[in-house]
Amino acid sequence: MRWLVVLWLSLWLAPSQADLPPLTHNLTAIAEASPAPELRLLSMDDEMIDIDSLKGKVVVVNFWATWCPPCIREMPSLEALHQETKARGVVVLAVNIGEDIDTIFPFLGSVEPSPSFPILLDSDSSSLSRWKVRGLPTTFVVAPDGSLAYQAVGGREFSHPDLIEQLLHLMD
Repeated sequence: MRWLVVLWLSLWLAPSQADLPPLTHNLTAIAEASPAPELRLLSMDDEMIDIDSLKGKVVVVNFWATWCPPCIREMPSLEALHQETKARGVVVLAVNIGEDIDTIFPFLGSVEPSPSFPILLDSDSSSLSRWKVRGLPTTFVVAPDGSLAYQAVGGREFSHPDLIEQLLHLMD
């Protein structure tokens, strides 16, 4: 019974989405372009995704987890970005860190709109050190030549027109 009271209080005292500050739409340019680190993972659809096979496209690589509040907040905007840009050479990849499919699947079912871009499974979190991820969410943008162009640490509004324009400019 005590846990029920604690749960009720935590939900009652928790800020609503309307109380939270808006997500930013800024990306930080990576000063010294270097090749994107290796990323070869199985997707939830049982497809092996290798970032090297995506050269010629802009690739948005988002590292996230179901327990991360900013990750949860930005997920719908990643889907909006995907829908807006997939026909224009932008690929969105969401790399789940350290969780199994039994945890991820129900979470994705609760996201509106439901993500249609690849969700990659990094159950042992091995990609974190290669990509130098220090916190979640962290997002990298890979240019068509395979080099790292931008990064962002913290939640973003990926469907913001300025951010979309920044990504599409890499295709020029």
